[in-house]
Amino acid sequence: MDFVAIVPARYASTRLPAKPLADIAGKPMVVRVAERAQASGARAVWVAADDARITAAAEAHGFEAMLTAIEHNSGTDRLAEVVTRLALPDDAIVVNVQGDEPLIDPMLIHAVARELQLHPEAVMATACHAIHDYASMANPNVVKVVLDNTGNALYFSRAAIPWPRDAFAAGQSLPEGLPVFRHIGLYAYRAGFLKTYASLSAAPIERFESLEQLRVLWHGYKISVAISEHPAAPGVDTAEDLEKVRQLWI
Repeated sequence: MDFVAIVPARYASTRLPAKPLADIAGKPMVVRVAERAQASGARAVWVAADDARITAAAEAHGFEAMLTAIEHNSGTDRLAEVVTRLALPDDAIVVNVQGDEPLIDPMLIHAVARELQLHPEAVMATACHAIHDYASMANPNVVKVVLDNTGNALYFSRAAIPWPRDAFAAGQSLPEGLPVFRHIGLYAYRAGFLKTYASLSAAPIERFESLEQLRVLWHGYKISVAISEHPAAPGVDTAEDLEKVRQLWI
């Protein structure tokens, strides 16, 4: 199938400055992510960054790179600039592969692109995997997603949803068959919708939950969700995360 992968990267990071350039086994992290995107079967891979040091690192390893505006508030906004400047057709599928996911499974990238291709009613696609323990369900740092009968997202939340009222009232743990899923923060978009997204007003539910994807649902658009058999690989937010990834790379 035909899709483009874009790796948005930002030099400034409160918890880990210059994160995209952090070394992982001899290459910058952003290059490791781009290599994973390339292995997914994407027709093209672009690194989109706010700093010339990042674009230079990507180009030095053979990847296309674009220096984008420093003012962007999110990776989605950065993708929208790239899509506009590349003049991609509105029906092109674009996957946002976050620049701090050096261990991401290339097949998961492909699966999310495929999910969007198979669901023309959706403007976006993402992924999730089943949760099997109460601690994960109750953890507000674990984002949950509830699906409808066609596999589109009904809602994303940091709360424990869906809530098995009778089972929990009886003191049970997660009942068998409860469809509770952890959201995996990987997104595919139709290029035309990326241009539209920038004009959408923020939703109250988005602000309170701190979940950007709720803006899409609040405005009436559909997000299709692929169910993965495996949890997502760990990303890098802190120096401690970086060391864990380096150890996993060995």
